[in-house]
Amino acid sequence: MQLDPKQFKTPEQWRAQLTPQEYHVLREAGTERPFTGEYTDTTTTGTYYCRGCGAKLFTSDTKFESHCGWPSFFQPETDSVRYIEDRSLWQLRTEVRCATCDSHLGHVFTGEGYDTPTDRRYCINSICLVLEPEKSQ
Repeated sequence: MQLDPKQFKTPEQWRAQLTPQEYHVLREAGTERPFTGEYTDTTTTGTYYCRGCGAKLFTSDTKFESHCGWPSFFQPETDSVRYIEDRSLWQLRTEVRCATCDSHLGHVFTGEGYDTPTDRRYCINSICLVLEPEKSQ
């Protein structure tokens, strides 16, 4: 599923590729409403890729139930995301972006008390992801 690395596109090219809601979230750092995303409650085994460029971001074995309204993961694939300080909404948060195409994915939070190996919750918008289910043997 991996596409050409470092996909730099004009806003017009992104708009042609993405739906208006996908564009708003991935390119304008929007957020989908809680508990509405396709992958919020899924337990399908597989790999999650970036909807913008196809980069491998997360695997289902790092997904966990946080009951926050968005899919939650405790660890991304190595070097698949980058972090930006986000001071919107009058608070300090850490934004998570795809390291390949720079699409907004969501935010990462620490120290919330979830029983995960990393003590991190990557709160990711479903609309930013494409799940490729694991093939049965």
